[in-house]
Amino acid sequence: MKVDPITEAKDIKSIKKLLMDKPRDRLLFILGINSGLRVQDLLSLKVGQLMERKIGDRISLREKKTGKDNILMINKEIKKAFQDYYDAINPEEHHYIFKSRKGENYPITTYRVTRLVKSWAKQINLRGNYGAHTLRKTWTYQNRMKGVSWEVLSRRLNHSSPSITRRYIGLRQEEVEDALMNDI
Repeated sequence: MKVDPITEAKDIKSIKKLLMDKPRDRLLFILGINSGLRVQDLLSLKVGQLMERKIGDRISLREKKTGKDNILMINKEIKKAFQDYYDAINPEEHHYIFKSRKGENYPITTYRVTRLVKSWAKQINLRGNYGAHTLRKTWTYQNRMKGVSWEVLSRRLNHSSPSITRRYIGLRQEEVEDALMNDI
């Protein structure tokens, strides 16, 4: 099933505001839209991997889907969201950040993340098809709109070529219409 990115900054802000009193979910949202990583890779993170990290620090990880090496870089948003989560939850270092109710030995599932993302979109009256992969697609879309090249996005996503990344994010009809309004 194909999911949409969150394209409007106001919608991203609305979801962050919605999640202010849910530090775990807010961290999940912020990690997803700030990292470009797949949800299954985010779910494998443990508390100790983010503890005592500074802005600009890199966390090495191996992607579950591809087996390729990748990194998570700590930016200001991630650092703040993790600190808020840590202060509220006070978790153990060896626990999964997004642990399941089944216990500290299991993270929540990708299916659970899909339900969460759908719920957030519904609560802010966002129309479209949303799910776990929306977080990664939102990162890609927002960076593309800021002028980041297809080549850089492709490399970050570990796609084999920029054409795969272009197909992955898709084009919106509004973008085509905007181009048609350009005077040449």
